[in-house]
Amino acid sequence: MKIALVHDWLNGMRGGEKCLEVLLEMMPHTPIFTLLCEPDKISEEIQRSTISTSWIQKLPFVKSKYRYFLPLFPWAIRNLNLKDCDLVISISHCAAKSVSLPRKAIHVCYCLTPMRYMWGFYDEYFGKGPYHWLKFLGLTLFLKRLQRWDQESSRRVDYFIAISQHVAKRIKNLYGRDSEVIYPPIDTAKFYYNDLDLKEDYFLIVSALVPYKRIDLAIRAFNQTGLPLKIIGAGTEFEKLKTLAGPNIQFLGWVSNDLLRQYYARAQALIFPGEEDFGITPLEAQACGTPVIAFRKGGVLETVKEGETGLFFDDQTPNALVQALEKFKGTPYDREALRQNAFQFRTEIFQQKFKEFFRKNNISFNE
Repeated sequence: MKIALVHDWLNGMRGGEKCLEVLLEMMPHTPIFTLLCEPDKISEEIQRSTISTSWIQKLPFVKSKYRYFLPLFPWAIRNLNLKDCDLVISISHCAAKSVSLPRKAIHVCYCLTPMRYMWGFYDEYFGKGPYHWLKFLGLTLFLKRLQRWDQESSRRVDYFIAISQHVAKRIKNLYGRDSEVIYPPIDTAKFYYNDLDLKEDYFLIVSALVPYKRIDLAIRAFNQTGLPLKIIGAGTEFEKLKTLAGPNIQFLGWVSNDLLRQYYARAQALIFPGEEDFGITPLEAQACGTPVIAFRKGGVLETVKEGETGLFFDDQTPNALVQALEKFKGTPYDREALRQNAFQFRTEIFQQKFKEFFRKNNISFNE
């Protein structure tokens, strides 16, 4: 059986890429097809696979402005050559689920989310900069056509797997399709705490610095409180956020996994101010014995137990987060209970669930 993995784009190591790594562990040497790839920004495990890209890869400025090429994605993804495949597994939050396949092929879509920026989350993804109106006009010219393409291509998927109940509901609402839920994997061997990891006074954010993550909200809240905040991550909003931040807020960029584990384990709490479809970082923090303070919406409701592994704030405003920080003060959390909650989402469970899914649906794969 010839198997292929399809991914939207490979230009960083986010949650979707970590899922791809684990699937490659299950199916070594499986080729990957994607719209574009920056090899220096992906892991060695992914680099070892044969990676085929689309003609989008050759366009000027595509590496830094790839989202603005969205109207071209339907043609680019359709031209990926998967004609000899028997089984295709797409990891999709944009175009990957829309590949063209031979009739004999089975298509399983591991859906990170239906396209958020096409279905009501435009500002959260593209921001509100000086040329916001121009970007919005450019997208809206194609929007209805792209939405139609998105829905029509969903009918060609044989099986949907959602990363959370939150995403399963969106798949049902937008595509009219049922889906099974398999939560993304957390590497509990890499993320843990030990006796040397004593708690320090800082709070932590681990995130790409992009508009929809709402890091600006957290910065405004910490500017008010004066509490120390460390921000791990990089992205298009860095300069804007750096200008906004007070002296109590430190930007660390991306750090090694060893350092990241230490920052997680020694933080007072992880701050999670955005609405995510799942959210890997709250579970990584819990695996390291650190609670989470999160906006009460999205996939985090499935991974954080209020009062046991964290707490929520109801309004997506700086004042609501300030109140949550005040409520958090002095609240005891059991580090082992935090880790045990994260342990339910470990890599082995993800692999087991996928194997069970294949067997239940009589799908062969190269184990």
